[in-house]
Amino acid sequence: MIFPKTLKPGDLVAITAVSGFCNEGRLHKGIKIIESLDLKVQVMKSCYSKHDYFAGDDKLRLTNLHEAFNDKKIKAVFTARGGYGAARLLPFIDYNLIKMNPKIFVGFSDVTALHIAFNQICKLVTFHGPMPAASFPFDEITLSSLHENLFESKTVSSTFALYKNLNALIPGEMAGIITGGNLSVIAASIGTAYEINTKNRILFLEETNEPPYKVDRLLLQLKQAGKLRDANAIILGDLSPESYVSLKTSINEILLTENKPIYTGLQCGHCTPNITLPLGTLVNISHKGLEVTA
Repeated sequence: MIFPKTLKPGDLVAITAVSGFCNEGRLHKGIKIIESLDLKVQVMKSCYSKHDYFAGDDKLRLTNLHEAFNDKKIKAVFTARGGYGAARLLPFIDYNLIKMNPKIFVGFSDVTALHIAFNQICKLVTFHGPMPAASFPFDEITLSSLHENLFESKTVSSTFALYKNLNALIPGEMAGIITGGNLSVIAASIGTAYEINTKNRILFLEETNEPPYKVDRLLLQLKQAGKLRDANAIILGDLSPESYVSLKTSINEILLTENKPIYTGLQCGHCTPNITLPLGTLVNISHKGLEVTA
């Protein structure tokens, strides 16, 4: 896997929209937060565009994504927000361009489609983390975790203390490359050329605003597609607004029957705090928590 270079104060980063259109008020607040990290920000045209429920049409969003990776002055790429639309770009992305210009790529939710593709096709480590125009706030823990992943080594103690705050449904120790993200987006990849590969991997799942029966259906799809079976272990992030109590039947009958290490409580995704998780890295999961090893 290619681990992108970390940032230095004063570096230029891009914010580009790959999915839904942006709320300009949220975007401007997010720009100021990114600038507060001592970074310069270039905002791509897609962030101010609207095409139905997309941030501009597919061509604009794709062009801006390519421009952000191709521009040597830009050292990292932040996706503006989630929503829907990233998967529409997958057949048209120049993956060789991404691979030849590896840089930090940050986002979550609908951006899961790009994380999977960049991890699997480009062998690029990407960062499941907060987005400037998303509706979730940059609280102190979220900002600290993002900063440590952007600027420092991947073994920073305060972030990894958060990775250790997990609960074991089935305890056990397993290693593997971590993959995953939003449950709905992952399920939608099944049967496509961009289907998630979970073989010998640690599978991370998170979701939001889905009732229990829909979460059950999504988990069942992964189970019947063999994705849960193939994974070495499973980590559940926030599944708000549904609690694990309301999902007890699904967890007991779909997940626990896989008889492998399963942990809950990773504060990553549609939640506050939303810690940054480097996808595509080799991790170890055990009673001690999640540890990034390479």
